[in-house]
Amino acid sequence: MTAYIPIEYILLGAAILLLLSIIASKASGRLGVPSLLLFLIVGMLAGSDGPGGIHFDDPYLTQLIGVVALAFILFAGGLDTNWESIRPVLWQGIALSTAGVLFTAVSVGWFAASILDFTLLEGLLLGAIISSTDAAAVFSILRSRKVSLKRPLKPLLELESGSNDPMAVLLTIGFISLLTRQDSSFSGLLPMMVLQMALGAALGYIMGRGMTALINTIKLEYDGLYPVLSLSFVLLTYGLTASLKGNGFLAVYIAGLVMGNRKFIHKRSLLRFHDGLAWLMQITMFLTLGLLVFPSRLVHVISAGLLVSIFLMLAARPLGVFLTLLPFRTGFREKIMVSWVGLRGAVPIILATFPLLAGIPKADMIFNIVFFIVLTSALFQGTTIPWFARKLGLDAPLPVIPTAPIECEPTGKMRCDLTEVKVPRTSAVADKQLVDIKLPEGALIVLIGRDGEFFVPGGGTTIKPGDRLLLLADRDVLAKVRALLEAEGSA
Repeated sequence: MTAYIPIEYILLGAAILLLLSIIASKASGRLGVPSLLLFLIVGMLAGSDGPGGIHFDDPYLTQLIGVVALAFILFAGGLDTNWESIRPVLWQGIALSTAGVLFTAVSVGWFAASILDFTLLEGLLLGAIISSTDAAAVFSILRSRKVSLKRPLKPLLELESGSNDPMAVLLTIGFISLLTRQDSSFSGLLPMMVLQMALGAALGYIMGRGMTALINTIKLEYDGLYPVLSLSFVLLTYGLTASLKGNGFLAVYIAGLVMGNRKFIHKRSLLRFHDGLAWLMQITMFLTLGLLVFPSRLVHVISAGLLVSIFLMLAARPLGVFLTLLPFRTGFREKIMVSWVGLRGAVPIILATFPLLAGIPKADMIFNIVFFIVLTSALFQGTTIPWFARKLGLDAPLPVIPTAPIECEPTGKMRCDLTEVKVPRTSAVADKQLVDIKLPEGALIVLIGRDGEFFVPGGGTTIKPGDRLLLLADRDVLAKVRALLEAEGSA
């Protein structure tokens, strides 16, 4: 007779693991290591080989959790990406997320086949699995050290990390197909990849536009249903695209990117909802992956994993970056920084479950090597990124922007927005009283931010250079207001 664990114990254990992960994320800033590493460690300690003693050995459930979590994480990443910031580096980012991933996978595949008891196809499969990066971990480390990266590095890395997972998935599935199916060939792999990427991009764009229109017109009775609507939309986008043989991960990222750069009601609340959901998905994913691994089995792959990890960090990733960015005007120091910021995250571990389910003979060894590579990448690269940025002169102060105490959520046919505009030091309105500034009709200065604080202005308030003006303005007159505030005064 099967013994079932009481549900209250399961819920208690889940709550404890989530709380420990949140505390670990707080500690990650002080330790200077990615929070993903601490999430994995919490899962490993709770697993069979750790003091928690939770036996978990289900690759299918792990893959299911990972795919769902990754879909929501990619959607949230797209939703939070500013098109204006990534447009100048669009082609570099696309090149890194496609050709760069391919170069990295092939290099690691050749190296693994040379030093391990792997065939070339098995080596290429390993290379494909670990070919994508996780820049979200990078920026969490930089934020914890109060450091940012100079443009165009930051938007370039954000774009690459948000869009390179689909390519890694395609390569992994393609090489598994070559290993398991006699009728598969390299010549048939390229058309399949092109078709999946094209379908994913097209359906993602269509779904993003469609969802924006739906949110603006459906007029739900309860505001709490809008997050549920967006949640179901993410699952629909991934499921529909994957069912049509397209790339579901690319589709949800593009859909999020399209929505995030368009106007729709309850936008701010939906952005916060998906940001929180993405964190929950990351913690759940890392904990599950940590539970799945058996630390005692990693001992047998330390030498192999360390060699592949060193080659990946010092040769394969830099080679992929330098070759990919060759046609672009990217400086040498920038290329070095992009090469070192190639942290591996949860996606490679999720992809490492694919060979397990496909019955690849050396799937267990591949999984353990991949897990070891992710750990070493987080330890060696993650802890040294701020130091590298300073040494290369590419670090920048992290801008501290105080949050305005009020928000405006456009609803229905409301056309005005709450917009922030900074007063330039050369502005014609600087050092003038508010009553003397003739704002266009349909515009109102609601708050002024100065010295990290906000206050409500009056007619006699003097506008100072560097002030952050919170404007409630009709969209049609917003450009006129900006032109007025940003016009240069006479010397």
